[in-house]
Amino acid sequence: MISNAKLYGLVLSGGKSTRMGEDKGLITYHDLPQREHLYHLLNEVCEQTFLSIRKDQEKEIPNTFNTIIDKDDFRGPYNGLLSAHIAHPEAAWLVLACDLPLMDKKALQELIVARNTEKIASAFADATNPLPEPLCAIWEPEALKQSIAYLEAGNGSCPRKFLINADVNLVFPKQKEVLLNANSRAEYEEALLKIAL
Repeated sequence: MISNAKLYGLVLSGGKSTRMGEDKGLITYHDLPQREHLYHLLNEVCEQTFLSIRKDQEKEIPNTFNTIIDKDDFRGPYNGLLSAHIAHPEAAWLVLACDLPLMDKKALQELIVARNTEKIASAFADATNPLPEPLCAIWEPEALKQSIAYLEAGNGSCPRKFLINADVNLVFPKQKEVLLNANSRAEYEEALLKIAL
């Protein structure tokens, strides 16, 4: 399988952010709500970019942003990812969760340069714990097609488990801090400290 699919960007911002206690996509780390900051970053490196949102978020998004509304056919992060795939099945997707406050353009360019279109996906991973980060990855169209079959076969709804069992290109970012997930208040504080350095 060699993919020559065009690369679209997707910011997953339809989650409920229960651990954080507030919408992670609306937290400001870089003078903008995080989902907008990541959207602009992806827009600089992808052909098109979209915000993945829930239906009830639609009214709060300025119409200058492309959006894809979750179809609610799948559970968890796969909901946004596969809603995007169904909307544009011909595209490969560079996916970012909205809880990555230290992600930057340089790291995204690293991932794109390292993209291996002969693999099902190219995912960032931490060299000390080399598991694919499914929400900081380029998913080729074939990966998403196979994901639907994987979910329909009752294999659970975890995109990481799918990637662990697939032929994935692991990419280790030069600055591993870009993979910091801010899912709690403590991680939010840690991210702010690192940004301030």
